[in-house]
Amino acid sequence: MKNFHKTTEQESLHKELDQMSTEELLLGINEEDAKVADIVKTCIPTIVKTVDAIFNKLIEGGRLFYLGAGTSGRLGIVDASECPPTFGVSHDLVIGIMAGGDSAIRKAVEFAEDDVHQGFKDLQKHSISSLDFVIGIAASGTTPYVVNALKDCQKAGILTACITCNDNSPITEFANFPTAAVVGPEFVTGSTRMKSGTAQKLILNMISTSVMIKLGRVKGNRMVDMQLSNNKLVDRGTLMIMAKANISYEEAEKLLLEKGSVRSALDSLN
Repeated sequence: MKNFHKTTEQESLHKELDQMSTEELLLGINEEDAKVADIVKTCIPTIVKTVDAIFNKLIEGGRLFYLGAGTSGRLGIVDASECPPTFGVSHDLVIGIMAGGDSAIRKAVEFAEDDVHQGFKDLQKHSISSLDFVIGIAASGTTPYVVNALKDCQKAGILTACITCNDNSPITEFANFPTAAVVGPEFVTGSTRMKSGTAQKLILNMISTSVMIKLGRVKGNRMVDMQLSNNKLVDRGTLMIMAKANISYEEAEKLLLEKGSVRSALDSLN
């Protein structure tokens, strides 16, 4: 692509890594990591548009899909899988898909990301429609599995966004809402699981959390719809109810377990 240069593949700013002490390695990695949040901040104007578009689709009954390969795909799956326990939404509301399928979460599937047709086929398994919204995640911005899936989505009238770490990459051509967090060369040359992955994780956190708040899944600053799936979360919920209702721990815990969620428990007291 004309005028397209992968900064994610540029040589590291740090030389002779194999000659560094442990402390030097850690300080160098931290130096690069410290740049990421400020770079992501510059992307907020485009992320705002993405969040608002996703929210509009979800309140109309649509779903949010993340699509990626390798580290990018795994990050999407992590973010999607955390929405139900954190916000109490259906597992079918935010869906993560990666090249190579579920087995690729733990072990790379050779050449899966190079299949130009499989990405859209994987989306079609979920009966995707124009009600839905798809975010393609690709640090390079060139991953065939993702790029071509977004292209096919646009042909089908499905809104798309992308999260990449290179300016003017091919994926942005097929994203209605492109976000490029250009974090620069990695500490280990080309290892996009590092800064690029961190940037992608930050942006995914921003998108899903903001959307869920806009959907009413947070009250004040509390996760009132979180699933009570372990003792830690039951304790957290109990403390929320104590603080809001001014009742004892025992009373709050009993009410929480009876009602099944912090929201229901608090609503019962009104």
